[in-house]
Amino acid sequence: QGIKKPFTEVIKANIGDAHAMGQRPITFLRQVVALCTYPNLLDSPSFPEDAKKRARRILQGCGGNSLGSYSASQGINCIREDVASYIKRRDGGVPADPDNIYLTTGASDGIATILKILVSGGGKSRTGVMIPIPQYPLYSAAISELDAIQVNYYLDEENCWALDVNELRRSLNEAKAYCNPKVLCIINPGNPTGQVQNRKCIEDVIHFAWEEKLFLLADEVYQDNVYSEGCQFHSFKKILYEMGPEYYNNVELASFHSTSKGYMGECGYRGGYMEVINLHPEIKGQLVKLLSVRLCPPVSGQAAMDIVVNPPIPGEESYSQFIKEKESVLNNLAKKAKLTEDMFNTVPGIHCNPLQGAMYAFPRIFIPSKAIEEAKAHKMAPDMFYCMKLLEETGICVVPGSGFGQREGSYHFRMTILPPVEKLKILLEKVKDFHIKFLEKYA
Repeated sequence: QGIKKPFTEVIKANIGDAHAMGQRPITFLRQVVALCTYPNLLDSPSFPEDAKKRARRILQGCGGNSLGSYSASQGINCIREDVASYIKRRDGGVPADPDNIYLTTGASDGIATILKILVSGGGKSRTGVMIPIPQYPLYSAAISELDAIQVNYYLDEENCWALDVNELRRSLNEAKAYCNPKVLCIINPGNPTGQVQNRKCIEDVIHFAWEEKLFLLADEVYQDNVYSEGCQFHSFKKILYEMGPEYYNNVELASFHSTSKGYMGECGYRGGYMEVINLHPEIKGQLVKLLSVRLCPPVSGQAAMDIVVNPPIPGEESYSQFIKEKESVLNNLAKKAKLTEDMFNTVPGIHCNPLQGAMYAFPRIFIPSKAIEEAKAHKMAPDMFYCMKLLEETGICVVPGSGFGQREGSYHFRMTILPPVEKLKILLEKVKDFHIKFLEKYA
């Protein structure tokens, strides 16, 4: 409305949308999708042969050799085979069956679908879904939409957002009084918290799920985003397998991956997959029926997913460029993760745990009691009040911690580390200046 603001642009650090923040697409992925979308380009000398080979294979799997046709509800067969091969390679030879792979519209669609299958009962027998706090709001929204019962377990902020089985047990036992807890959701690497679970922790969680007969949901969309020294991504599927047949044959597990995160950042294609193991054959039949109602996931997104699981390999002509682009994105993110953590921890009244993985910081902020009173007067959560002030005074858009859940009396915000390094430095300086002024004003 023509009102002068003290900033020239709004920096949207509120959502993990890599390309919107200036990240360049991975050339090979775009080449294959372009060839699939416009097959006339298969005759063009400007496209490498390894990209053409993949495009031809995907098109042969499509009705009428066209991305414009419906695919099978579970997804194109050859792409599901590629996903199974990828999982086997990733997990050091653990077998994966294409028949357990379902291509989805991003990971979100898979998660919502599995929850839909699992939720039942009424009153005290209504399905309870255990979710980490802080959580990614897809979970609370899907649980609410299905009228299931949300069961919170808290991550340990003092211990770098670790997951503690004693806390899982406390949460489960309390929930049994008012619902039937059947599902346990894990986000690893964490969103919004950025932690990477270690092997021992994953073993403990699997043992707990086995003991309590819980269905495990492993949201692993950030599996390529691991930055801290000594941290490594372990898939739940791999650890489950290594724990032996008693676990491997009994624990029901759905794990999820996506084109939206990692080094690709292709959010708009809505590509994803889930692998579901140990599902009862009759339930599996119901899952396929449920998926067939929505016909199929976007076929261009399926093609993009194929390149994530079937990238160029050593000896192919696109390999060196692909590796260079992939490493450049991930090295950049690692640098920005460290920069963000270090910078926040120089600011009085802000504490930030190490950003071990994913693409967000979730710093804890001290909010003085005078600011808390003013927030109440505006009928706002204190961290929402803080984030609105930050936006109005600096043009920086972040999300209050109350949107993800946090322990009573603690305040946070989530911001992405996706802006280019130079812009991120400016953003962090602005947050620092704002926070110091905010403390002075409300001291």
